[in-house]
This record gives sequence, structure tokens and C-alpha cells, in this order.
Amino acid sequence: MIPEDMPELMRAVTIREHGAPEVLTIDYVPTPVPSHGQILIRVAFAGVNRPDALQRAGQYAPPPDASPLPGLECAGYVAAVGPGVTHWKIGDPVCALLPGGGYATHVVTQADHALPIPEGLSLAEAACLPETCFTVWSNMVMRGGLAAGERFLVHGGSSGIGTTAIQIACALGARVFATAGSDEKCEACADLGAEAVNYRDSDFVEMLRAVGGADVILDMVGGDYLPRNLRALADDGRLVQIAFLQGAKVELNMAEVMTRRLTVTGSTLRPQSTLQKARIAKEVQRHVWPMIAAGHLRPVMDSTFSMDDAAKAHARMESSAHIGKIVLEMPGD
Repeated sequence: MIPEDMPELMRAVTIREHGAPEVLTIDYVPTPVPSHGQILIRVAFAGVNRPDALQRAGQYAPPPDASPLPGLECAGYVAAVGPGVTHWKIGDPVCALLPGGGYATHVVTQADHALPIPEGLSLAEAACLPETCFTVWSNMVMRGGLAAGERFLVHGGSSGIGTTAIQIACALGARVFATAGSDEKCEACADLGAEAVNYRDSDFVEMLRAVGGADVILDMVGGDYLPRNLRALADDGRLVQIAFLQGAKVELNMAEVMTRRLTVTGSTLRPQSTLQKARIAKEVQRHVWPMIAAGHLRPVMDSTFSMDDAAKAHARMESSAHIGKIVLEMPGD
């Protein structure tokens, strides 16, 4: 169902050329129309994530069938429903994983990639959930198999991914460790339940080996962290790679992997099929949403920027000074 008063054009943050944050600009573009199995969301807030900045810089092209606009998660209200959608109606508050296009007043996504707003959370907080919760749960638990009583290490513990991973791992009953780049960030990780180490002046390998090694490591650094992560793992440990800020290629000692029965795996969320993302959505709603209801998980908010200040939001993200999530607020009607 498409309302008759749906505007033909919408405001959006566009990437006029690849480059620094200043290449982001505000423009009017056609309002997307939901097709079969999709919903149109009137965006209230959009999460800002590293892949958005990489896309802007020309280092992370969107899939061919995705919107060229940045933005992989949002919260808002259902504005229209496509054919075949029966479980959402116009006006429903939702948060959703997006194939792209979140930096706009309206965005289309698969109906099965949207979830209800958890009770007690604001729309701004809900906009922080989909990309991070889908990524953390699918990698830390579905791929890494983290279970109660195990030791877990997350790098970049003060980031949106890190703060989410710490809270979910604690809720699962794991012993949680984290690395961060300042004492302030380490304190933020500790406040969430992690044993934190400042990687600028301490060795996380020594910290983990002193307690028997990590059973699961969630890493977004890559580069020379890979061999160090292997040394920090316990026998039969699992390293899950979700990004590679310091490079994707490194020499790997397979003898160590084999003799200690280590698992090295990883994934990226955006290229996965719509069906697999729907499966992850069900897992997140079944397991993570109750953690929010029980008070074990709440998004750590760093800052909110207006849509017109998207460049400032990206500069904040790339400064690595933030703790937790950054969101963009879209203009009201």
C-alpha cells in the first residue's frame, strides 16, 4: 500500500565524488517505492558506521542492486508496504538493517530485515541496533559459537560493535576482555563488564595467555593483529574476523592453526543474501531483544548530528575519538 500523498522527491545525503567527509552533500532524489516483500520507512535516525565512511572514500562499493546512498541501519516508521507484506502496517515503529540508503528521509528494505523497537528505547537508540546486533550475533555466536563460561576478547571495545559485543557476551555468561586506545575508552569498556587493556602501552596477548587464552576473539583490525590473535587464543579457540582496518593480507602460520586446532573464520554482513539476513534477524529478535528487555544491553550513544552535518559525523567517526554509536537525525515532516 502506497499512500497517495507520498512525496515524489526526498532529501538525502549523497556522495558527489569519492573523498574526504566534505564530499557528502544534501540533495533531492526520487523517493524509493517498495517492491514485493519490502517496506518503505520514514527515517527518524540513521546509524553511522565505518562501512559508510569506506563507501564515501571509494573503498567499499555497494552491491549492484543496493541504493548508492550511504546508511546501513535506521529507525523510524513504516510509510508504505509492498505487495506480499502482511506483518507490518503503515505507522508501525521499526528499526531495520538496510542494503544502503539510510541517510535519507525515506528508505526501502526487506520487510523481514525490520524489527520492532524494543520497549524502553528511543528511536535514536534503536537506530544503533541493527547493523551492530546483526554483525555481533552472527559472528560472535552463530560463527564463533561463544558460550557461557568461555573467555571472549573483542578489539576496539569502545566502538559501536565493541560496546555491543561486550554487553551481549556478558549476558551470555562469558568472561569478557577488550582492547581500546585510551584509558578513558578502557574505563568505558570496564563499566560495561569487560577487563580492558590499553593496547598503546600493554600487550593483549600477555593478558589473555595469563588466563589460559581466549576461546573466541572478535577482530576488526586485521594486519599484524592476526598472528598475535592466534597466540592469544586458547587451544581449540576461534578467531572471527569482521574487518581489517590495518590490512587484509598477512602471513599465517598454518602449523600453529593445525597443531592447536584453531579456527579462523569471518564474514561481512552486506553481501549476504536477503534470506540469510532474515535468518539473522530472527535470531537477533529471539535472543538479543530479550537481553534489552532484561536490562543487559543498551546502546552506548556517543553523539547525534543533524542530516545537514553528515560530514561532521563522518569526521567524528574517522577521528576514532568516539565511544559508542554516532547517529544522524533526519528532518521531520
